[in-house]
Amino acid sequence: YKDMAPYVYPQNAPASVAAPAYLPDGEAYLQLSDDGKRVVKHDTKTGAEIETIFDTSRTRENNLESIEGFTLSPDGSKLLVYTGKTMIYRRSFRASYYTYDTHSRILRPLSENFKKQRAPLFSPDGRMVAFVGDDNNIHLKKIDFDTEVAVTRDGAVNGIINGVPDWTYEEEFVTDCSMTWAPDNMTLCYIKYNETAVPTFSFPLYEGTCEPRTDYALYPGSFTYKYPVAGQPNSTVSVHSYDVDNRKTKDITLPGAAPEYIPRLEYAFSPDRVIVTTLNRAQNRMELFALNPRSGVAKSLLVEESKAWINPATYENIKLYPDNFVILSSRSGFSHAYRYTYAGALERQITSGDYDVTDYYGCDSKGNHYVQSTVSGPINRVVSRVDIKGNMKNLSPDNGTASAVFNPTVTYYTLNYSNTTTAPAYTLYSAPADKKVRVIEDNAAYAARYSGTPVKEFVTVPGENGVTLNAYIIKPADFNASRKYPVILYQYSGPGSQEVLDRWRMEWTHYYAMQGYVVVCVDPRGTGGRGREFETIVYKDLGHYETLDLQAAARYIASLPYVDSDRIGITGWSYGGYETLMAVSTGRPQFAAAVAIAPVTDWRYYDTVYAERYMLTPAENEEGYETSAPLSHVGGMNCPLLIMHGTADDNVHLFNTMQYVSALESNYRVCDMMLFPNMNHSINYCDARLVVYAKALDYFNLHLK
Repeated sequence: YKDMAPYVYPQNAPASVAAPAYLPDGEAYLQLSDDGKRVVKHDTKTGAEIETIFDTSRTRENNLESIEGFTLSPDGSKLLVYTGKTMIYRRSFRASYYTYDTHSRILRPLSENFKKQRAPLFSPDGRMVAFVGDDNNIHLKKIDFDTEVAVTRDGAVNGIINGVPDWTYEEEFVTDCSMTWAPDNMTLCYIKYNETAVPTFSFPLYEGTCEPRTDYALYPGSFTYKYPVAGQPNSTVSVHSYDVDNRKTKDITLPGAAPEYIPRLEYAFSPDRVIVTTLNRAQNRMELFALNPRSGVAKSLLVEESKAWINPATYENIKLYPDNFVILSSRSGFSHAYRYTYAGALERQITSGDYDVTDYYGCDSKGNHYVQSTVSGPINRVVSRVDIKGNMKNLSPDNGTASAVFNPTVTYYTLNYSNTTTAPAYTLYSAPADKKVRVIEDNAAYAARYSGTPVKEFVTVPGENGVTLNAYIIKPADFNASRKYPVILYQYSGPGSQEVLDRWRMEWTHYYAMQGYVVVCVDPRGTGGRGREFETIVYKDLGHYETLDLQAAARYIASLPYVDSDRIGITGWSYGGYETLMAVSTGRPQFAAAVAIAPVTDWRYYDTVYAERYMLTPAENEEGYETSAPLSHVGGMNCPLLIMHGTADDNVHLFNTMQYVSALESNYRVCDMMLFPNMNHSINYCDARLVVYAKALDYFNLHLK
């Protein structure tokens, strides 16, 4: 299957353009050279090199062979450069950091006490760096004096974490740092996570052959960490402030009941104002507080409540300005942008209509707001500008998928655009004139490799009870309407997700079509881009409506004249693996084979934040957990099934698959299984992803051809 490799990660990935490390004025940015030896200043408008800011051959006091990345200080005078990056979880990592002064060229280790550091954060003036050591404590490096002090001392592995999130926060709240500096550099605020009461989870580690662990050559090792499954205790979170001058820490108490979650903490352009975002355990009530760390006084700014869950974009995408802030809210039934004062008064609803704003980028000096939305339909993502009168102008084509990155002064933006036949192109524009400045990357050579590949056709298919679902079909290149083809139904189906989008995705689905399959992808109810009613129908009842819709879609697909109704398979990864199991275990048999990759088999086994967001706790929704679990339906499993799972999956534990296989055996049923030693949820090291899709194709060839 080597000819499949161009359709599987990493070979199928087009060139991407990372968000530039802009200098404060936005007219220039820094970029790491390909060999990792230089950090170069470029002109934003032309892309031309202006000067070399960092050169490994010209540093003073210390030398490095090369670096893996860097961070620019807010004032633009210093760099943090790092080597030896070691991943912790999905986003977090440790590395050996060094401070570098761009004027003196002095390069020094960030810490003499810790070989590697985590989440270093420059003070606004660039003279201090707060970081977390492997002792789970915050430490403060004062660059001018080359001194290091401990901000906290109670950190303990699997006990207390200061300044960086626990596993659940990092995974589900999309964060890797829980510290924020005051604009006057005098105070550091941070979140403390007490995970002492959180149950631990362990899984074995083997020697393996992909980056072999020779220390486990004869006996396996293990990895143990805190992972709260649905209904179990979360970390207890609290807010604290540290005074740089007197080195004293203050404990902050928020009004009312102690919050279950604090997903965000950020200073808002004043040393007397930190915005603290809180959630209750059910995640259907969000409250924003304006906290004065000096006095310890906090006042409520905004309460957002929902009959289902609060859309995560509401608390993940809050933009703070000197005099106001902007949030996304689904209160109208669709996600839109709202601007509030720091007195808590609604100033303006920025967008409105029967479409979802899926990202808010910011506001320029003329009062224009920039958003990404589904204004031209749920399978598209359009970048638009909304002027002070509320008029919306699209900056990207109506059809396709676009996103944008703006410079700090919102005078330039890089537009990333693709559609199903156009590879991602990154183009720089001036704002608000929207004048095309230059093409940064067009992926033309990459796209040429895939000329002649079957293309997606966007269609709608009927779901259960007449609901209309978005879908796409990929037909074999030599498609003949008079033939009968086997079908593979692919889906993910998770709440708020979307697979059916007009975007460039050259992947295994195209290769399978080239092997003679009709590949169909469907977004059932519960998925995103179609408003809250469509999405939240699955609340407290995961796996029900999605399954009914996918089964109805499969019946419709079976009725198509070019489809062999006896040869329809289904597959999915993660939530898609979960939904694969639900679809082949309930209702009448209609699939000839199924491949489930890294599936959840009972929401009682998954983490608190995700599972309870949609299902509440098992104690609050016992029946929902029971009926939503593939484990409850193993007796109905009605087709050949292959399950694949990584043994070191820290997200959806192998425990899920083991329990499911055990239940199958107890019900006198069998399945096929393939494990990937030491692989995490992504199964993507050492070309393992290719093995996953090669094995799945073998399985479908066995049962569908």
